[in-house]
Amino acid sequence: MQGYEMLQQIAELSNGIWRTSLGSVYPKLQLLADEGLIAADGIDGSKKLFEPTDDGRATAEKATTPPWDQIAPGTDSRHISLRTAMGQQFGAIKQFTHTASVDQQQRIVEIINNTRRDIYDIFGED
Repeated sequence: MQGYEMLQQIAELSNGIWRTSLGSVYPKLQLLADEGLIAADGIDGSKKLFEPTDDGRATAEKATTPPWDQIAPGTDSRHISLRTAMGQQFGAIKQFTHTASVDQQQRIVEIINNTRRDIYDIFGED
């Protein structure tokens, strides 16, 4: 499995609660490889494929509860919805950060500032 596929699976299994980046996943994969729990089992294009070793499978089998089950069931669906919406907003902003014109960037900043004020207004309501 590639690192990017792992990111997608982690997000899916945790109902979107665990969101991470390749920059944080690959050092952990290297740590697991150093401990002999996984091995890079080839390359698909420019991407490494990782597979658990026998020791890695044995370690995983000892776990009584998958980590995503320890977090996801107790999470309020409203929290998941809010986090998903925030992630989508951030993704849109990040996508256009380098390609937007000066005018577009100013409009994006205005939208972000208005959104922040609107959120504070909600908390000011009785």
